[in-house]
Amino acid sequence: MTQALSTPARPARKDLIKAFVASLSGTSLEWYDFAAYSVASALVFGQLFFPSHDPLSGTLLAFSTYAVGYVSRPLGGFVFGRLGDVLGRKQVLVITLLITGISTVFIGLLPTHSQVGALGAVLLVVLRFAQGVGIGGEWGGAVLLSSEFGSEKHRGFWASAAQIGPPAGNLLANGVLAALAALLTQEQFMSWGWRVAFLLSAVLVLFGLWIRVKLEETPVFKELQEKGEQAGAPVRDVFTREPRALVSAILSRVGPDVLYALFTVFVLTYATQQLNMPKSWAVTGVMLGSTLQLVLMPLAGALSDRWGRRKVYAVGAIGAGVWPFVFFPMVGGGSAGLLIFGVVIGLVWHALMYGPQAAFVSEQFSPALRATGSSLAYTLAGVIGGALAPLLFTYLFASFGTWFAPACYLTATCVVTLIGLSLGRRNAQ
Repeated sequence: MTQALSTPARPARKDLIKAFVASLSGTSLEWYDFAAYSVASALVFGQLFFPSHDPLSGTLLAFSTYAVGYVSRPLGGFVFGRLGDVLGRKQVLVITLLITGISTVFIGLLPTHSQVGALGAVLLVVLRFAQGVGIGGEWGGAVLLSSEFGSEKHRGFWASAAQIGPPAGNLLANGVLAALAALLTQEQFMSWGWRVAFLLSAVLVLFGLWIRVKLEETPVFKELQEKGEQAGAPVRDVFTREPRALVSAILSRVGPDVLYALFTVFVLTYATQQLNMPKSWAVTGVMLGSTLQLVLMPLAGALSDRWGRRKVYAVGAIGAGVWPFVFFPMVGGGSAGLLIFGVVIGLVWHALMYGPQAAFVSEQFSPALRATGSSLAYTLAGVIGGALAPLLFTYLFASFGTWFAPACYLTATCVVTLIGLSLGRRNAQ
């Protein structure tokens, strides 16, 4: 049975704001790195690190693109989630920030295939693996850093800091790379310009460290320390003592991950290859939707404080499950405005789920197991949801030749999310 949530004395407002910024900066760095790597993979990595004449490099490219980032995240979740419950939230978040940030900076310093041969590709894959480990350990700790400083009454809003990272990081990375591509010649961009995007992550790392090192440990973990109630084997305890909480948290995350893959990844392919639209139309929708999410996610978190986590989350899940059956027929006529509108609304449904998600997931677990449970839920759901979704969307569309199959797949995952919500703690908001 899950223990009651801790209710320590309320921290000063300045500590709440520091925790919010510390959480936001870390997850923004995570998604900045992710987006920068994804864009660079399409623009430069193939030519500089994985030339087609080298079979080994081709294999490494496939491995780094589809496997490394997702295989390494659960490892980070297991390792750093456990340490978050044993050593404390703050110490672990400093370590994960350094791992992710230093790995990204080193990518910007790597020698290319023309300089060191296949070694450059090997080093790139290793650094991508390290990025994934850091990212896997970051989310659970970042959520607790902001939510455990806030009062239980407003936990949905404060915990949403970690959720703003994906749209903030995506916008920042795409903005930086677009600016570099516009300001530099193609030769300059391929030679050294792309490296700037990775080296700039050092600024985010330094800012994040400055905030996190100065921050106190969370009141909840301090209370656990004072009472000597830290878990000795938190990974084992989560699986043996709180399996329902883990299942609920994992299932609740599947729908949002699949929805995000549809409206930020698959929609680009569908719009260009099936509807013969310019890619820029779909990208515009993604960018506008991401900008709107910067406001909608904390708003959804705040609404969950007032109306309940599951109610707000379920509205988003139901809307997301229905929307593809509106979206695909609507954009079939080739209208740029309808495509952009459809993508933006898809990301609105995502924000309604993603905003309260951090608070909902963390509240499923007792305080002593919260870092481990949240990290495991985040990383394991990412493997079965976000990692497979782009491939399954493409496979279903190619196999059935119609949008109906991918739409049904998304709807099924939203039903899974609703099941996860129904399994959640009854005394959680």
